[in-house]
Amino acid sequence: MGSCLSTSDNPSRRRSPAPAPPSPRKKQRRSSSSSARMETEEEQRLRGIPGRTFLNGGTGAASLFTQQGKKGTNQDAMIVWENFCSRRDTVFCGVFDGHGPFGHMVSRRVRDSLPVKLSAQWEVNNGSEDCKTNSIRTVGSMNSEDSSSLYLEEESRGSIDFEETEKHPDTFMALKQSFLKAFKVMDKELRMHPNIDCFCSGTTAVTLVKQGQDLVIGNIGDSRAILGTRDQDDSLIAVQLTVDLKPNLPREAERIRRCKGRVFALHDEPEVARVWLPNNDSPGLAMARAFGDFALRSLV
Repeated sequence: MGSCLSTSDNPSRRRSPAPAPPSPRKKQRRSSSSSARMETEEEQRLRGIPGRTFLNGGTGAASLFTQQGKKGTNQDAMIVWENFCSRRDTVFCGVFDGHGPFGHMVSRRVRDSLPVKLSAQWEVNNGSEDCKTNSIRTVGSMNSEDSSSLYLEEESRGSIDFEETEKHPDTFMALKQSFLKAFKVMDKELRMHPNIDCFCSGTTAVTLVKQGQDLVIGNIGDSRAILGTRDQDDSLIAVQLTVDLKPNLPREAERIRRCKGRVFALHDEPEVARVWLPNNDSPGLAMARAFGDFALRSLV
């Protein structure tokens, strides 16, 4: 599963090895039928947006493809949104790999909701008072204690090109803050969602905004962004742009253990490190970060 985005300016499941702890009951803020009706209306509205593609196919600038595997429900979701934020030179691209019993619902919800939150937050960070007024409902409120911890690659070995950042500080910083806030609000929305149980289900996300020849990437989990380019001999090469956030990364393993979590692989899967609760051999998440998975919220 994945999406492919051209750099040309064309206008045109992982299994859980042990039973998971029961999901706590949470108070429903509105009826399920009302929530489902609102979501259906929202999906219909999103389907009608020009330039927004989320099914197998392609446009002059991008192509998308996913295929049903052998593990049951396809939990993949993907999106390419051309003319993102009503900017002709801007494209949003995202790939989301769900996991857990309701992973397919989580990945599709993030696919539909995250770009809208990012767009609204970007407009807010650009300083327009009108945009701030119009976007506040979409972005939502956020307190620091409500926000999940997110992965920030602040060191030089990360995917951020700091030389380019210095050349375009305003553009980069506005998008960086927009990604961070949109990701946090998205996770909060999943926690409060009345119809999607995210206690032991979640999704990865690798997302990018391409504006002109600039790329800004926001990712969580182990889905990967790869750039196809050419070397000095004009041969095609693949360049990995993101870090796979796996539990066996020394920095991630140290963070998880510092939070009282455990990281180890099963005997029949010695190559797959997983995240476990302190006193329970579950759920065995095979990535260090994710949307959802609130059973492990203090760890991931």
